[in-house]
Amino acid sequence: MRDDEEKEEQDVKERLPCEFFLIRYVPDVVKGEFTNIGVLLREAAKAESAVVRFTRDWSRVRCMDADADIGLLEALEGEIAERLRMSATDPKPVLALLQDTLSNSVQISEARASLAESMPAELEQLMRMYVEPLKIKVSRQRTGRAAIAGAMRSEFERAGVWGLMRKRIAASLYTRPGDPMKIDCGYRPNGVIRMFQAVSLDNDVEAAKGLAYSAPQLREGVLRVESAKLELTAIVEPLRSVSDIEDEAMERYRFGIEAMEREEIRVVTVSDLARVAEAARVELRV
Repeated sequence: MRDDEEKEEQDVKERLPCEFFLIRYVPDVVKGEFTNIGVLLREAAKAESAVVRFTRDWSRVRCMDADADIGLLEALEGEIAERLRMSATDPKPVLALLQDTLSNSVQISEARASLAESMPAELEQLMRMYVEPLKIKVSRQRTGRAAIAGAMRSEFERAGVWGLMRKRIAASLYTRPGDPMKIDCGYRPNGVIRMFQAVSLDNDVEAAKGLAYSAPQLREGVLRVESAKLELTAIVEPLRSVSDIEDEAMERYRFGIEAMEREEIRVVTVSDLARVAEAARVELRV
């Protein structure tokens, strides 16, 4: 019994003292109702060690606020991560930096203490405990563009570059005011800006046609505004085997690919994402 107690005491001593903050979405500050959407974790008294993670499942937010701007909330994660990187040399406390930028609809809790085996493991544990909804036995699998976008984000995160990328890039910055298109993500490693867009060809090819139509204006706008060349990449589903797919669906798939490639859009499938993410890691020198 004594050996077990000594081992437990040693394990506690070897753990990292940390503090974490819950990031909450508060659609109505008067009612005070909220749902946790993310976690900010850092080693105690070490601002430079801070990391942030947001949920991937926005069902709770949508239940509370059907009009919630999910794209804006997803982009906020990147903004917070960027400010955390900047704060390593900034004398202002990390939380003060964040509170300066968050609206009343997004709030941060008071600090709570924890002991971590490692920062990544603790972040995962805190997300499971406080943020992610309980998984039901039968869950609907994401399909179409949502599945492609999720796979793209996962691979870029696995490569450690997601936090370094721009998200939800407004096409109107490069085309004309009022253009509603948003490009999923992108980065600039040198004189080229690389942008990536999830495009589903399973049901229809309208998204492919829209991206192909916008590509020349985007390319011209990037050159004008950024003085850089644009490499636009579309991520699509792999083509299923001929025996599993109808002739009409196959024709739509090929039409979508050809429409994008005709406008010099690079097309890769989800199975190529690991290679794409690795190239980003090398270019961004992560």
